[in-house]
Amino acid sequence: MAFLWILSCLAFVGAAYGCGTPAIAPQVSGYARIVNGEEAVPHSWPWQVSLQQSSGFHFCGGSLINENWVVTAAHCNVRTYHRVVAGEHNKGYGSNEDVQVLKPAKVFTHPGWNPRTINNDISLIKLASPARLGTNVSPVCLAASADVFSPGSTCVTSGWGLTRYNAPSTPNNLQQAALPLLSNTQCKTHWGSNISDVMICAGGAGATSCMGDSGGPLVCEKDGAWTLVGIVSWGSSRCSTSTPAVYARVTELRGWVDQILAAN
Repeated sequence: MAFLWILSCLAFVGAAYGCGTPAIAPQVSGYARIVNGEEAVPHSWPWQVSLQQSSGFHFCGGSLINENWVVTAAHCNVRTYHRVVAGEHNKGYGSNEDVQVLKPAKVFTHPGWNPRTINNDISLIKLASPARLGTNVSPVCLAASADVFSPGSTCVTSGWGLTRYNAPSTPNNLQQAALPLLSNTQCKTHWGSNISDVMICAGGAGATSCMGDSGGPLVCEKDGAWTLVGIVSWGSSRCSTSTPAVYARVTELRGWVDQILAAN
């Protein structure tokens, strides 16, 4: 089983920011890939953050769920000395975007996180100072525990991960891919008993997430708003576009998220 952590290898509604409604509309063409990717419209996924080492090296993605909190994957192993960069499209040196470099005050990892089974692959980052919400930075909606996202629905993942498994470096511009959701029964035909109830699979239809996308969003539209349904977790070591990638299932983890936010 390959892990997407092998790193060598929510918008503007009137005057307020609701969740899941970007001020700049995304444009997604069918089943383009992050592997052999399609560049996102700049700032059209305004909840997408880049988790970076102090050197500026991007190692994981994440999603802003309100001005004080970011959700990512537990396996990204975020520390308080890392940087959370919001409002970024081009992570290259010398890009003059108005980014916000935020500092984690505290990182909460799911108590059921198991690196062996990759179950409960979720962490919450409490920011030391709130993100400034605006056109380029706004939160995603979180899937509710009772929400149902049907197999076959088309959802979108985004990130700065590798565009092929053996690429020498990650792309500078944010990439996106439209992916179909699979049922866990369908997903088990690829991954067998590695698939558990706290996972959801998408892809296997010519597009996939790859190394460096970890922790980033899988969003589906619900009632006109983009909703966080999955967190990029693991998949094929060669980022095969015919094998579904596996995401932490937000509906199953929402209760824990609410608990942490309420207590902190």
